[in-house]
Amino acid sequence: MSVVVPVYRGADTLEALVNELASLTNPFRTPAGRTARVDEVILVHDCGPDDSDEVIRRLAADNAWARPVWLSRNFGQHAATLAGMASSGGDWVVTMDEDGQHDPAFIGPMLDRAMTEQADVVYAAPTNRAPHGVLRNQSSRWAKRSLRWLTGNRDAASFHSFRLVLGEVARSVAAYAGPGAYLDVALGWVARRITTCPVLLRAEGRQGSGYRPRTLLSHYWHSVLTGGTRLLRAVSLLGAVLAVLGFVLALVLVWMRLEDSIDIAGWTSLAVVALISSGAILLALGVIAEYLGVAVHMAMGRPLYLIVGDPHDGALGADDDLVEHREPS
Repeated sequence: MSVVVPVYRGADTLEALVNELASLTNPFRTPAGRTARVDEVILVHDCGPDDSDEVIRRLAADNAWARPVWLSRNFGQHAATLAGMASSGGDWVVTMDEDGQHDPAFIGPMLDRAMTEQADVVYAAPTNRAPHGVLRNQSSRWAKRSLRWLTGNRDAASFHSFRLVLGEVARSVAAYAGPGAYLDVALGWVARRITTCPVLLRAEGRQGSGYRPRTLLSHYWHSVLTGGTRLLRAVSLLGAVLAVLGFVLALVLVWMRLEDSIDIAGWTSLAVVALISSGAILLALGVIAEYLGVAVHMAMGRPLYLIVGDPHDGALGADDDLVEHREPS
């Protein structure tokens, strides 16, 4: 197995997680009696605001199976996860958060579930409430349920950052997923079978979440836009319904006018019709513009991530007395 951990603010929590994973680098037995081993732990540095880079360097120096992957700047959790997947070599790839919320002890049961059900992807299915506020937990449940309808993805309600993915699938998705693609949506495009495994979530090892409401809303909206064209179809249906209502309303108004039941002014009716029509048009244009924005963003060729060398060993980390000064020719 390869374990991929995107690291943004892991200075206080990453070492404890890696120490837990250390016991799995030797062959171990799953609950069903299968033999497995974590061959590498890939720590993807996503250029966070703390000293995570120093922690990653120390862990890589102390453990031969800990491999750092350095990104040129902060690209976000999904891009960092894909970068780790692209750098993996295991038969299976496990993705985990850095904050200690995901317990490595459940990697074995997740593998058993994958083998038993012949699944390409296994998502963790928490049996306890996430260690967040009531509002965030409820919003998360609502968002996942709405994604199932908006994208047509039956597995949208199961999306979770603690996942086990078949190595070939993980690396293939990392190779073709564009900058606008949502990781779990992209997995759903190619995975033959997706299932879940019950797990217990632990408390986060740090104070406060690394995600602000704006970031969570952005993740949700990107998953909707990249999940398919069902939202466009909903807008088309809305336009058709409004068109039928408008036609019926026109017939009613003509009949009432013939019956002398309407004054000549009719400003209220005109205003209502104008507002409904303009509102529907603006809504449709807004959704279409969002889809066009995603398409243009992908067509521009903006990289999803860029793997570079350790900045500490490169030009950014070189001492002044080691830099050769060259006179311009």
